[in-house]
Amino acid sequence: MKRTLFNSEHEMFRDSFRRFVEKEIVPNNDHWEKEGQVDRDLWLKLGREGFLGMSAPEELGGAEQDDFRFNTVISEELQRVGAASLSSGIGLHNDICLPYYLVYATEEQKARWVPGICSGEAVTAIAMTEPNTGSDLASIRTNARREGDTYILNGQKTFITNGILSDLVIVVAKTSADPALRHKAISLLVVERGMKGFSRGRRLEKVGLHAQDTAELIFEDVEVPVTNRLGEEGQGFYYLMRQLAQERMSVAISAVAACWRALNLTVDYCKERTAFGQPIGSFQNSRFKLAEMRTEIEIGQVFVDRCIEEMLSGELTAETAAMAKWWTTDLQKRVMDQCVQLHGGYGYMLEYPIARAYLDARVQSIYAGTNEIMKEIIGRSMGL
Repeated sequence: MKRTLFNSEHEMFRDSFRRFVEKEIVPNNDHWEKEGQVDRDLWLKLGREGFLGMSAPEELGGAEQDDFRFNTVISEELQRVGAASLSSGIGLHNDICLPYYLVYATEEQKARWVPGICSGEAVTAIAMTEPNTGSDLASIRTNARREGDTYILNGQKTFITNGILSDLVIVVAKTSADPALRHKAISLLVVERGMKGFSRGRRLEKVGLHAQDTAELIFEDVEVPVTNRLGEEGQGFYYLMRQLAQERMSVAISAVAACWRALNLTVDYCKERTAFGQPIGSFQNSRFKLAEMRTEIEIGQVFVDRCIEEMLSGELTAETAAMAKWWTTDLQKRVMDQCVQLHGGYGYMLEYPIARAYLDARVQSIYAGTNEIMKEIIGRSMGL
């Protein structure tokens, strides 16, 4: 189906970013996959070209383009070339972390942090998950005890995207020991690279997204100035809930884009690969499987595009974003599995891009809230 989501300005932006991707990312992506992270210089290049912090005000280094369709273009183009790790890292920086600074930071904080976020000099991360705590944020153990104008931060976080390269980390911590407060005990503190007591643990070895520097973060009596708190004390949980819909849409967008790439790779393979003297795409089973995937991906694309429109108009609900996230990421896993199957033995070989796509897809139904949590959100919205 013809997409109506984008206008000529978005397509000009797509052309520009696509040229950047072909020049700066495609030749280096395999190297980064082996190294376990991208070169830091890539972030600076992204900043110089205007691909970071687009929604930030011009006076702070952004383009003042508060239009999530530009973010969508970046995700789609990175998935188009199989750079899923970069889609994850850049998406976290632009789509997930930046809004916290633009919405909850004071003017002084914005002036201090946002220019670096836009230039690529300050790579961002957000630290929620802990070794023993995933979706249940009320159970986190990382705590920040206030002493005058300083918080003394202690705790450990894990599975942190951009964990190694990050310069600014939004840390979700308890700023009250009162168990009765639960969610109202949570605040957001920005920890900066170089703060005494802040260290990186190991860079985690993952099934997929190998170029994404996912890591453990450790906080040992880190002195965080009160001026590094985002928003009001005790409101962190509610800030997180308000921003999660956009995070989940970011995941859904990347999921559908990854499906399109996998389908195109598989169609090409089925046209070229022969068995019993004819292309395997000519067999009814192959045609039917490809037709089924094409149809489901189209359905997913239409729904995601509609969700983006609702997000732009301020009408996107948490439950609709949850629907998009769980359905598209489950679709992505089904598509990748079927595409590997159609590739036969070659689909199991890492030299074939479909194998990497298969590995990269698995985490999509886990992070940004597991798909089981997404169904809980939808169910509760139905009064159940």
